Amino acid sequence: MNRQAQAAVLFLTGAALLHAGFTDLYLRYVKAGLQPLLLLSGAVLIAAALATVWYEWRGRKGKGSDGHSQDLGDSHDHGDGHDHGDGHDHGDGHVHREPRVSWLLVLPLLALILVAPPALGSYSAMRTGTALQKPYGYNSLPAAGPLRLGVVDYAGRAVYGHGRSITGRQIKITGFVALDRTGAPYLVRMALNCCAADAQPVKIALTGRIPPVLEPDKWLEVTGTYTAKQTKDPVNNGPIPYLKVTSAKPVPTPKDPYDESWNQ
Repeated sequence: MNRQAQAAVLFLTGAALLHAGFTDLYLRYVKAGLQPLLLLSGAVLIAAALATVWYEWRGRKGKGSDGHSQDLGDSHDHGDGHDHGDGHDHGDGHVHREPRVSWLLVLPLLALILVAPPALGSYSAMRTGTALQKPYGYNSLPAAGPLRLGVVDYAGRAVYGHGRSITGRQIKITGFVALDRTGAPYLVRMALNCCAADAQPVKIALTGRIPPVLEPDKWLEVTGTYTAKQTKDPVNNGPIPYLKVTSAKPVPTPKDPYDESWNQ
């Protein structure tokens, strides 16, 4: 791949990063706090691509001012009678171009720009053990009214806080549905440390007034109350708390499908 092609790939990569960073697409790959670094990386790549093109054009223009028709920017004669530039003359009278298959590197970039990948869902969640960790502390909660908690926050308070801060309170939690092999329902959120590659599930088992029909990967807002009942994750034997459901309703997939609260 010659310098012009390299510059084109750099530019497209930078453009893809900027496109993802200025839209919600980046949330499918990395946590929200990394948006500034993503945008900076895209800008640097585009600047590098433009600098490559400028220096290449400047070199061609400078070497073409001596009246020679040969472009020394792409073809270098090393005194052995061979052309060692982008077009290779190996003495047989033919110029051998770089393989065009290298342009296939552009296809993943176009896929990044044009196709938004789905967030990790129930398939990954039920084949990975719960990643619930003991929190360093808990944020203060409002004294009255229903509590809106994340899956990770509720699970941490229920397991490690023994429900002291949430007992007797009405609780609203949003997550996607996952079903185990027996059909038992869970409300799940994938938790991030950095990016989607290290996403791990945190699960809440559901009991009480569960909707009669539950479809995996559909998002629900569940209203319920704390219960001390717990179970063990069959994958890694980790703790999974229950929530006693009083009502549930379907909701659209949130803008940020991942839960970052476990490491904040």
